[in-house]
Amino acid sequence: MAMLAYYHGNPQNALQALIIAIACAVLPFLWEVLRPMPLPILFNRRTRELYFEQDGKLYHSPWDGIAAAAYSMNTVGPYTGRMGHAALEVLLHRYAHPEEQVLINLGSPLGKSLRMQLGFWEYLRAYMDNGPWFDEEGNTCESPVFNHSMLEVRKRRGQWARLQWRDIKNQYRANNGRNFLGADDLVLLIGGIFLAPMNAIQNLTYAIAKRRSRSRWPELIRERLEADGPTSRLVDLEQHQAG
Repeated sequence: MAMLAYYHGNPQNALQALIIAIACAVLPFLWEVLRPMPLPILFNRRTRELYFEQDGKLYHSPWDGIAAAAYSMNTVGPYTGRMGHAALEVLLHRYAHPEEQVLINLGSPLGKSLRMQLGFWEYLRAYMDNGPWFDEEGNTCESPVFNHSMLEVRKRRGQWARLQWRDIKNQYRANNGRNFLGADDLVLLIGGIFLAPMNAIQNLTYAIAKRRSRSRWPELIRERLEADGPTSRLVDLEQHQAG
């Protein structure tokens, strides 16, 4: 809008539009990337542990004998009707304070089914028990091809448009170039192109959050994330301290 106003010889309107754009887009973006972000849930294969941080408190659980629960639920609203959800939760306790426990959700329950949550837990189990590389059946594998294919699901800059363009080309070949293009294909392709800048900003914010999160973990966790770091579990340290 600012560029359009400036092109038509209205520098004052262009300046106003630019100020509004900065206030609505740049400032929220800086707030998102500069403010402290919640740390991710960590699965450490070397020590076979699960780490979680909340309000400066460190929670953990050994993978062997971990307690997990998956369940489904339904909500009914006057405007949304019936909606199904499912949750996958694990029980952790605070480091050096085993009497303090917390139940964390491994993913947002919205829009998920019980089958999806059970499949996700099986994926985590295969990573911890058979990883780092495993095949479609969860068995130990020397090739990282399957794991890399799972990472490709992530949204990347312009990926929506590329995926839709690939589908259009597949339909073109399948129908020999006749009656292959529908209105929904055109809408999804244009929508993917239109949303590409939003996806790029989202991916940049996520990348910054990942880089910053590693340095914000306590030293006790950071050293266990190193390839040559200690392999002792936090639960073992607690027992040693108590003894």
